Amino acid sequence: MALEHKLGFSFRNPSLLRQALVHLSYCNENDLDQSESYERLEFLGDAVLELAVSTELYFRFPNADEGELTKTRSSIVRRETLAQIARRIDLGSYLFVGKGIESSSDRQLESVLAAAFEALVAAVYIDQGNEFTRALILRLIEPELTQAEQMEGPPENPKSQLQELIQGQGLKTPTYELVSSKGPDHGPVFTVNVLVNGQVVGTGAGGKKAEAEAAAARSALAALSGQA
Repeated sequence: MALEHKLGFSFRNPSLLRQALVHLSYCNENDLDQSESYERLEFLGDAVLELAVSTELYFRFPNADEGELTKTRSSIVRRETLAQIARRIDLGSYLFVGKGIESSSDRQLESVLAAAFEALVAAVYIDQGNEFTRALILRLIEPELTQAEQMEGPPENPKSQLQELIQGQGLKTPTYELVSSKGPDHGPVFTVNVLVNGQVVGTGAGGKKAEAEAAAARSALAALSGQA
């Protein structure tokens, strides 16, 4: 399979690779049991990724404290980053998806790609073992690790930055208000306002509430910096 060529190895058990590529919508349209989709593998892959990334960061950043390590790990294992890595190996083109997802190009959604990547990691882990999988993960995420090193530390959390700025001015902690949630269940878009003393100071959108809140905080930081 072309995907195996990109990964640099062949699966001992090809059925594991196939399962890692089967979206639930494909099962629903082809009379397959839900367990034949990648969702169970996704669960395992999430844990395998976290351990591999956590271990690498622990040794790569010997002077970083727990909070800094956690922020860096979160920036790497979050949905947007995993989808970015999945696109580098063109994972979306290998997925088995239902007609609805195919027609709407949803196979390229961040949520779909990130979940499939986690499932792929789990399939490799079961098929090849921990050390092989860890080496593969590190090879695939090397651009993100290099970026973290060049930044001389983890990316800042915009919500924390905003909170520090607001509290430094003697004002109350910012609050976040959900404005709307639109789109299908597998790809919703949330819009959130951030308020200070009851006034909207920023608005953001994202595929998760947390992403929308972070976007709203960045918007507020930009606006408040412009006032300074």
